[in-house]
Amino acid sequence: MNWDLSALFSSITEAEEFLKQAKFRAEEFERKYKNRLYTLTPQEFLEVLKEYEDILENIARALTYIYLIFATDSSKGNFLAKFQKLATQAEEHLIWFELEFIHLPIDKQQKFIDNAGIYKYYLIHLQEEAPYKLSEKEEKILMKKDLTSSSAFTRLFDEHLSKLKFFFDGKYLSEEEVLSKLYSNDRNERKKAQVSLTNTLKPHQDLLSFIYNQVKKDWKIDYVEIRGYETPEEPRHLANKVSKKSVDALIEIVNKNTPIVEEYYNIKKNLLGYEKLYDYDRYAPIKLTDKNREISFEEAKEMVLNAFKNFSNTFYEIALKAFNENWIDVYPKESKRGGAFSHSATPKAHPYVLLNYTNQRRDVFTLAHELGHAIHQYLAKDVGYLNQDTPLTTAETASIFAEMLLFEELKKRLTKEELIELYANKLEDIFATLFRQIVFTNFERRVHAQDELKPSEFNKIWMEENQKMFGNSVYLTKNYEIWWSYIPHFIHSPFYCYAYSYAQLLVLTLYRLYKEGFENFEEKYIKFLSQGGSLPPKKQFKELFNLDIEDNNFWQKGINEVKDMVNEFKELTYEYATDK
Repeated sequence: MNWDLSALFSSITEAEEFLKQAKFRAEEFERKYKNRLYTLTPQEFLEVLKEYEDILENIARALTYIYLIFATDSSKGNFLAKFQKLATQAEEHLIWFELEFIHLPIDKQQKFIDNAGIYKYYLIHLQEEAPYKLSEKEEKILMKKDLTSSSAFTRLFDEHLSKLKFFFDGKYLSEEEVLSKLYSNDRNERKKAQVSLTNTLKPHQDLLSFIYNQVKKDWKIDYVEIRGYETPEEPRHLANKVSKKSVDALIEIVNKNTPIVEEYYNIKKNLLGYEKLYDYDRYAPIKLTDKNREISFEEAKEMVLNAFKNFSNTFYEIALKAFNENWIDVYPKESKRGGAFSHSATPKAHPYVLLNYTNQRRDVFTLAHELGHAIHQYLAKDVGYLNQDTPLTTAETASIFAEMLLFEELKKRLTKEELIELYANKLEDIFATLFRQIVFTNFERRVHAQDELKPSEFNKIWMEENQKMFGNSVYLTKNYEIWWSYIPHFIHSPFYCYAYSYAQLLVLTLYRLYKEGFENFEEKYIKFLSQGGSLPPKKQFKELFNLDIEDNNFWQKGINEVKDMVNEFKELTYEYATDK
């Protein structure tokens, strides 16, 4: 099942011509309005703002199309580079707009903001970013430089990793395929997958370390040395519309509660009957039934649609469109990038979902997760291109909520043995989203605080931070020490990972409200998703759900939900052992 990109363009040639036209429009826009914003009335400014948005959306539409092609065929990197160059040339003629706005007299800015309608918060956020903006000439230099710095190293990372083949049992597998073997019932197979992943990555450690060093060096130069942020992670907090104080509180509370993880894995060790749990055993399925654990994509589709329908017809109908209109590229294939994502595309099209489906139960949850993103993105299209994208801290809200819906749906029809299996899977997913992402953030904080690191230094920091999470429950082998090197978030989006944890705890609190019958929850939740990024998260949660996301106790409430799930799991395992 491949996606249908015709909602964007019918061919690369058509997309290229469209991008060239957008470049022409950008040039005309600059000629007509540059150095004239001060002369405009608020209504005239609003019309100019809408034209600016339309040109940006057209550029994004062409870039989306070529990126989606590249995501499923990394041999098309030359086309991606060509489109990125054209897009940069177009955007050079638009840089002035935001810069000119933030340099207007404050009273003029305020008049424009008061008349901006759905664009109000977009303009307020520009004011917040103003201290870190440079002159137009400097911004253009940085934009041009990016083509041969971070974005170039990101492309090198993607292309290099997508070409790697992992030797396993006499044949060569993709990264996704070998990673899926870590979920095997067969301990020997899991160990062989661990060895295969390590042996294939090991010869590339110098290159992957060099890429990471260059990305973090470029990030520091751009944001700390040139733009004046206090720390390398501060621009991410500003982009996420959250304070460093709230992020520090989140990280502190998650780090403090890692004994939850240790307790779970000690229970798992006993259930598996192992004397010692190794890193390659982390995802070992707890198999207490003889049922076949492989789930076809058609079965997964039915499960997810059922779960969505029981919560909301809106969720169900959008997900059904995604299946019926081929928004999804499903299976692994040659030169396709690993992982999964939902790309928001543009409001005039629809989201696109990439999967690497391998018939595992975790893949069903990935499907629900990415469709949650797609639903969020689709609902937010009415607030326009400039407002459609949410900050990372709330971007995961619908996706994780969708997973919880699936979890609740599956609980209804399972035996005690199957429930234990389900709880184990779900808890491990939560640990991956919550605790592991904070491990990633701890790792990044230490890495970015130092100058160029050797591979062995990356390895040491990686092992130390991971061991803190597992405590005495999981033994991390030497093979595990280089596994930081294939994680794309470190290269694509520095300090991205804590947003998963942020969203996870938000969702656990929201889901509790839903289960407790919070008044008009579905209506308010759909409204929240439909607002996209047009309002700050703090305001959204306060007005719709009366939650204060800057309250330190808020994070502990989310953690308590995880504790409750672990206790439920513990009770189930105790009953199972007693019954035996």
